[in-house]
Amino acid sequence: MGLSKKELAKILREAREKKGLTQADVAKKAKLNTNYYAVIERGEVNPSLETLSKILEALNIKLTLP
Repeated sequence: MGLSKKELAKILREAREKKGLTQADVAKKAKLNTNYYAVIERGEVNPSLETLSKILEALNIKLTLP
């Protein structure tokens, strides 16, 4: 059992807001379409691992797996 789309969306939104970034800022840094990033952040889709990696890099978040 992993994170739901809504849980991931909340984590991404909170991380972005904490850093004072807009959705457009994150999308640009991650080389994603702003509308697509907004859809991810609303919890409407699960991003691919590659896309999630780009977003985490844009937010300067390290992903550690057990």
